[in-house]
Amino acid sequence: MTDADQAGAAVAAMMSRDRASGTLGITVHSVEPGRASAELVMTETMVNGHGLVHGGYVYLLADTAMAAACNTSGVTTVSAGADITYCEPAHAGDVLVAEAVERLRFGRSALVDVTVRRPDGAVIAEMRGRARELRPAGGGRA
Repeated sequence: MTDADQAGAAVAAMMSRDRASGTLGITVHSVEPGRASAELVMTETMVNGHGLVHGGYVYLLADTAMAAACNTSGVTTVSAGADITYCEPAHAGDVLVAEAVERLRFGRSALVDVTVRRPDGAVIAEMRGRARELRPAGGGRA
């Protein structure tokens, strides 16, 4: 089994248990070690009072892509925080793709960059995430 196959299997197992992302319809694809992309169709129920997609949905998509990229090794890794900048609005009907790349892993921590785009190439958001590997049960605090 190649590294890409192992990464894909680790992420598929994680995503099979991710009810939040799955319920919304987020799909993860293009998985390879330290990288992943996720896609979500923005619906009318995701629109805020200004007629734009609520930023929380854009964040959730970016966070899901980050989780996939960070968990390609099979070691349970969770978000420790993130900063997101919204660059362009999204609208109902837009298909957004979040591409996550693990930039640096040091000890049990990682830095991950995520770009969220529309198919026309417009950048909707940029996120810099911080992730942390969890210790196995009984191994002390995370």
